Amino acid sequence: MKIRNLTALMLGLSFVGAAFAAPTTQPLKPYPLKTCIVSDEVLGGDMGEPVVSSYEGQEIKFCCNSCPKKFAKDPAKYMKKLAAVPTTAPSN
Repeated sequence: MKIRNLTALMLGLSFVGAAFAAPTTQPLKPYPLKTCIVSDEVLGGDMGEPVVSSYEGQEIKFCCNSCPKKFAKDPAKYMKKLAAVPTTAPSN
């Protein structure tokens, strides 16, 4: 009886694990700016390597560790900058 309960428990846990497995992710849209989305500082300049993050499927780059906190307070404000960047049509 104990072996049967243990087997049922193991099967149950494997199904639970499968249900909560990480979803497959789509590739992030590349960050189109050469500047920080928050401060407009040049990325990779005096502040060092950019801090890379993502928001709603979009790669986001910041000039320093302080900018992600500012971004998190009002992401829509900063995402407008990306919406304003013209997209280039693929060349044939």
